[in-house]
Amino acid sequence: MERFKDKVALITGAGSGIGAATARRLSDEGATLVLVGRTQDKLDAVAAELPAERTTVIPADVADANAVNALFERVIADHGRLDILVNNAGKATVGAITDTDDDTWRQIMGINVDGVFHCCRAALPHLIASKGNIVNTSSVSGIGGDWGMSVYNASKGAVTNFTRALALDHGRDGVRVNAVCPSLTRTDMASGVFEKNHLLDRFAKRMPLGVGAEPADVASAIAFLASDDARFVSGVNLPVDGGLMASNGQPNMG
Repeated sequence: MERFKDKVALITGAGSGIGAATARRLSDEGATLVLVGRTQDKLDAVAAELPAERTTVIPADVADANAVNALFERVIADHGRLDILVNNAGKATVGAITDTDDDTWRQIMGINVDGVFHCCRAALPHLIASKGNIVNTSSVSGIGGDWGMSVYNASKGAVTNFTRALALDHGRDGVRVNAVCPSLTRTDMASGVFEKNHLLDRFAKRMPLGVGAEPADVASAIAFLASDDARFVSGVNLPVDGGLMASNGQPNMG
């Protein structure tokens, strides 16, 4: 398929995990990509796998509004348009709120919430012009609560409802806004979860499909939402969770 031929897509957090997998998927379907992240080496490694003539690397910190504004000015100067924004940059933290200092709170909110706000604000005039769309990476942690992750939950809850509100505000402009809500996914950010206290096995037992997600599984959902196949889908926070949220929370009684 070439669903994204002649489309320009900007992906934040593109240096690893879901962002890198999304870059590969959209590129495979013909997209011209702008890969954004804080670490040049990681972005370059992803770009090395992709067609050089359709791939640009721009290091930037999405928590910095001035850096984001400069980023989008460069994208439009280089490409003349923007069709797809994938807000994937994110950071997690674990711990009770009583053990969370102000700097940690601000760092998580700066990347997970401010970063999405900055990028959406800068992108929207260009997406209105192209009748493009936004796909945010939220989380099942933005739909329901987790034990010991209140700060992360707060940040992803903000992304979830921000997605809905933007879809309402800009649908008549021809811009769709959706989000994916992954459960545990095998990424660098989640590596501690996979390594600690047999949590991977415990997660697998909780999942109706019996396994956690790979980044490519989430990238496939992002590609669907970003494509014209989803042209009548907007304001959706799509769980990509192996059936996890099909449960009402009661234990398996079989």
